[in-house]
Amino acid sequence: MSEISRRKDEHIDIVLAMEPNTRRCTTGLERICFQHVALPEMSLDAVSLKTEFLGRGINAPFLISSMTGGPSRAATINRNICEAANAVGVAFGVGSQRVALEGQGIEGFSPDLRKNAPDVPILANFGAAQLRTWDGAEMARRAMDMIGADALIVHLNPLQEAVQTGGDKDWSNVLGALENLQRACEFPIVVKEVGFGISGRVARQLWNAGITIIDVAGAGGTNWAMVEAERAPTQREREVAQTFSSWGLPTAEAIAQVRRACPDATIIGSGGIADGLDGAKAIRVGADVVGTAAGVLAAATKSAQAVAEHLEGMIDQMRITCFCTGSRNLEALHHASASGLPKVSTE
Repeated sequence: MSEISRRKDEHIDIVLAMEPNTRRCTTGLERICFQHVALPEMSLDAVSLKTEFLGRGINAPFLISSMTGGPSRAATINRNICEAANAVGVAFGVGSQRVALEGQGIEGFSPDLRKNAPDVPILANFGAAQLRTWDGAEMARRAMDMIGADALIVHLNPLQEAVQTGGDKDWSNVLGALENLQRACEFPIVVKEVGFGISGRVARQLWNAGITIIDVAGAGGTNWAMVEAERAPTQREREVAQTFSSWGLPTAEAIAQVRRACPDATIIGSGGIADGLDGAKAIRVGADVVGTAAGVLAAATKSAQAVAEHLEGMIDQMRITCFCTGSRNLEALHHASASGLPKVSTE
């Protein structure tokens, strides 16, 4: 097992063991309260959550967000996720393909993913830091072809890299590399954070570089500085990482900022989405699609059925939220009456 593979395997163990109450930063979604409609004047069965994402129809606006895994588990995790995603009718994105792209192992990334999920959007993935040393366009096409993907996620994780032993510390000229990648590729590029949020200002920089799909991945979910703190080889490095336990832009605020800054962007709202009600709140704030990761991980280590049941529960929760706000569809949910919405500066 390579050092990168070992690190990714450790990430899985740490995330699975983390308790939600150790997260000091909240998503901000808990402050949003929908106005209950006691007379919805429609049938629950009439509520439609269908939408389109990356040119494919999906049954609900959910994306199983990128997760990592070492060689011993990535194949099982990815297989369970893709089978469940196809059965339920939602999108999914794989974890970083860096190890596979550098020829250090397949890591569970194979054409079988597309074979097992022929009907839903699949997103490939690697880190933005690698664009400084890779031929980005070539690696992007390889990542896409490896799994038959519909789009490529390029993830931003400067804080995680900064506190990680051996992490990528030089992030100069990454924006230019992203712009060059977007120009060179004929498929959609999605830029996402990993849990500390994308602000309106950064979103506008990305939009000006040609990036039209942004996953805010806000604070309130898995904190990767804390994950790296658990792996730190020395007490000093552990304490440095722990300093950032409350760091980041909360998910609700990140979505609102990005929607205000880039009104025409496709926004994926992720970061601490615990259930379908959280997902509905993310849609109300401005997301088009909702990403969930840590909540699916435990089920993904068990079976495709466990993942499907978890997703179906989230879909039921979102559908009932629509019903009890008088929202027949996602467009109506975008405008449902609610209090506690984040206030975004017009500047």
